[in-house]
Amino acid sequence: MDNTGLPETPDELTISSENLTDFSAAPAHDIPEAIREIPGHKPRSLKSKFRLRQSMLLWGLGGLGLLTAILLPMIWPQWQPISASLAPGNSSEPVAVVEPEPSSVGTDRNAAIGEPGELEELLGHIRYEEAPTSELEPITDDGTLLLRRAAAEEFLRMMNDARADGVRLVPLSGFRSLETQESLFFDIKAQRGQQATIRAEVSAPPGYSEHHTGYAIDIGDGYYPDANLRGSFENTRAFEWLQENAAYYSFELSFPENNPQGVSYEPWHWRFVGDRHSLETFYRARTLTSNSNSDEPNNP
Repeated sequence: MDNTGLPETPDELTISSENLTDFSAAPAHDIPEAIREIPGHKPRSLKSKFRLRQSMLLWGLGGLGLLTAILLPMIWPQWQPISASLAPGNSSEPVAVVEPEPSSVGTDRNAAIGEPGELEELLGHIRYEEAPTSELEPITDDGTLLLRRAAAEEFLRMMNDARADGVRLVPLSGFRSLETQESLFFDIKAQRGQQATIRAEVSAPPGYSEHHTGYAIDIGDGYYPDANLRGSFENTRAFEWLQENAAYYSFELSFPENNPQGVSYEPWHWRFVGDRHSLETFYRARTLTSNSNSDEPNNP
C-alpha cells in the first residue's frame, strides 16, 4: 500500500514486541483483587475462624446443659414408672401407678356389707344393707320367703332334720325389703299409738333390721302356732330343739335375754353366721346396754 502523503507514525506510538509487557510472566501477587479495594479490610485467618466456631459450640453446649437442668426435675418423676415397666421381663406397655387411698377401721368393718363410713346405729339397732336379689333363694314352696343361698340351704337341711325328730320348724319371715320394714315399723307404730323408742324395742326401723341381710329368719312351731312371734315360743318343742341343735347348722339366737342392744328378748329370731360375710355382718362392737321385755307380737 502506498503511504505517500500520510503522516508518519510517531516513534513513541510504534509498538514493538520489545515494548510489550509480558503479563503472563508477572507474579500472582501482582494481580489486583476486588477485596483489596475495601479500605482497612484484613482477610480472616483460618485460626480466627476456628476460634469463632469453637466459641459458638461452647455456647450451644452450655445452653443445652442449662435447659436440661431445668427440664429434668419435671420429666424424671413421670419417666421412672414408664422406664421400670419397660425393663426386660416386664410388659411392653407402661403400667399406671395408683396411690392407695387411706382406709380406716370403720370403713374396713363395713366393707363386708358395702356400707361406707362409720358404723351407724339408731334406737339400739345397727344399720344393714339389703341383700342383692341375685343371692336370694326361696325356702317355701310358694317362693314368698327368701334367704341368702348359704343360709337357705342350711335352714332347709335343719328343718328336715328337725322333722325327722318329730319337730316341725315353720319359717315365718325371712328377707325383708326396706319398704316392707317401713310398713312394719311406722304403720303398726301408728296403729298402737307407740312412741318411736318403744316401737324400736320390738321392731327395727327401716334400714336397721337384720332381715335386710337375708341371713335372719323368724321361726315358729307348726304344732303350737299361738306361740309364734311371742315370748311364749320359748316353751315350745321347736325352741327346745333349736337351742340344742341350731349351732350345727350355723344358726344362733339374735336377741337373747338381756342383750346389749336393748332389744326385747326374741326366742323366735335366729340368724345364720356360717360364712365370712355373715359373721362380719353381725359381729361388731355393740356398746348399748338398755334392755326391755315384752310378750306382744313383734317383727324386728
